[in-house]
Amino acid sequence: MTYRQPLAAAIRPTILDDFVGQDHLRDRLQALFQAKRMPSLLLFGPPGCGKSTLALLLATSRDQAYLRLSAPEVGLANLRKKLENVEILVLDELHRFSKAQQDFFLPILESGEITLLATTTENPSFSVTKQLLSRMHVLRLRPLGRRELAVLAKRGAQSLGVDIPDASLEILAGLSNGDARTLFNLLELTAELPPEKWPADKLRQALPEVVMRGDRDGDSHYELASALIKSIRGSDPDAALYYLACLLEGGEDPRFICRRLILSASEDVGLADPQALSLTVSCQQAVEFVGMPEGFIPLAETVVYLALAPKSNATYAAYLVAQKEIRTHGAHPVPMHLRNASTALQKEWGYGRGYKYPHAYPDGWVEQDYLPPEVQLRFYEPKLQGQEPRLNAWLAKFRKKRKPG
Repeated sequence: MTYRQPLAAAIRPTILDDFVGQDHLRDRLQALFQAKRMPSLLLFGPPGCGKSTLALLLATSRDQAYLRLSAPEVGLANLRKKLENVEILVLDELHRFSKAQQDFFLPILESGEITLLATTTENPSFSVTKQLLSRMHVLRLRPLGRRELAVLAKRGAQSLGVDIPDASLEILAGLSNGDARTLFNLLELTAELPPEKWPADKLRQALPEVVMRGDRDGDSHYELASALIKSIRGSDPDAALYYLACLLEGGEDPRFICRRLILSASEDVGLADPQALSLTVSCQQAVEFVGMPEGFIPLAETVVYLALAPKSNATYAAYLVAQKEIRTHGAHPVPMHLRNASTALQKEWGYGRGYKYPHAYPDGWVEQDYLPPEVQLRFYEPKLQGQEPRLNAWLAKFRKKRKPG
């Protein structure tokens, strides 16, 4: 089988003059190319804006041994071996290394043993340690504009040897949302269509299928995340694992997945299994500590646990009812007996007067109103799943004692 190089790699520029976009950095880039010593750099920007291309241009402009790696596919033990006799390391997706893993680079950057040219799509203020940031210069790249994408589309069509009309290339540029990689994917898919579908009016009719297959960084990001959470909510561990794998293999940031799982533990599992929230927070800490690619192990455990756990959204629903009450009627004054009398004057005004201290009564409970008198609603309605009945049994016996109304 003949191997065909992806279009993005096939037309990657070899000199800065052929690089498209990032005009706001041109002067700084020229200075870097001419500098006697290359500083370590962190190129930060959205997908497909040219971060890796610029890093490679800078690396190949020097008469030094360089190596290109991607953080998700290499562990630190393997990295140490690969760095022998390497002077420049081009490292994609630095944010995929945990904070502990990032510390590996501190001594070798400090000593000047290597120059690190790293890329990230994540805000380095949050995804990169302060110690590592202090040893690097940050270049912030912007999404590519429509005109820049149109230039790349023409260059790509020429490389593929296809005569796609300019109007159709403009359509593809518009669909790419500033991402050259998405543009090249769409262009390759369009080139595989019969030539009679290349004109703009025909291409528009064919685009729904093309976009669905080619858009890896657009709506599918949210669709897969939604499918993962809904599979957990529906107690389907197989589907949940499948969508987890789709996200991770597609390059999704595991911290985004952890955030979604923490929310699912509170919203969908809730008090039916209160340990679910603790497990998801532990998962986030574990993924941050071990990094990727091994981080899939605690993620898989957590996803299956959440899918198998009993479900209750009672606390989530209760808050929404309370929120609606506040937004509709505003917040009523706190009853006087619940206010803390921190000054003599507040005591005179009646703050805290009549408050009954529950621990001074049998079973640690006493009949007492806590809501403002204007609020006559019950927000939390327990469900009968999992641990929730046990958690509510203690309160239920006291609620029966409450006076009616």
